[in-house]
Amino acid sequence: MIDSLYNNLKDVLAMTWPILVVSILLLVSLRLTYLLKYNKKILIYKEIYLLFFAVYILCLFQVVTSQDINMLKGNNFVPFVEIFRYEIGGRLFVKNIVGNVVMFIPYGFFISKYISSKKMWINMFLIFLASISIECTQLIIGRVFDVDDIILNVFGGFLGFLIYVMIDKIYSKLPKCFKTKIFLNTFSIILLITVILGIFMIMM
Repeated sequence: MIDSLYNNLKDVLAMTWPILVVSILLLVSLRLTYLLKYNKKILIYKEIYLLFFAVYILCLFQVVTSQDINMLKGNNFVPFVEIFRYEIGGRLFVKNIVGNVVMFIPYGFFISKYISSKKMWINMFLIFLASISIECTQLIIGRVFDVDDIILNVFGGFLGFLIYVMIDKIYSKLPKCFKTKIFLNTFSIILLITVILGIFMIMM
């Protein structure tokens, strides 16, 4: 199962690396130009967070609109039909079940952080809205609509929301030294470098 998840992640990165490179270069250059032109204060940790969020949205869009599909699979409007169709731990289970959950965990985290809301119903509504928009768009462009994908996406987004709540709770109890700009900036830079190295290692 771990190997299947790794291979699927490698496939996704192979598909999205061009948009990763282009979007990062464009977003960073535009953002820096804006900040410098209007003499805005640059907080590295906030800028890195916004960069992660923007790049994630772009990659999510590419994956859900360009990913290969199973032409034998038709539209599914009955809940849980597809979820229980795959053998647990198999390649298709990892790709279609685990993949749909994992894909929306960052979305649940990012939107919760972005709107700074711990009200679950607001976050779940936004997650549901994003997922159903994706499924309806897939139906229009010739892919398939699957209500089980919405269920899995929402569950993944819920996990992301829980991660945000947990991290926020832990952060509120940390000593002040861990809340300084220097620490947050340093931590964000290390995290960014780690992610970049991780992507290179997976793609090699």
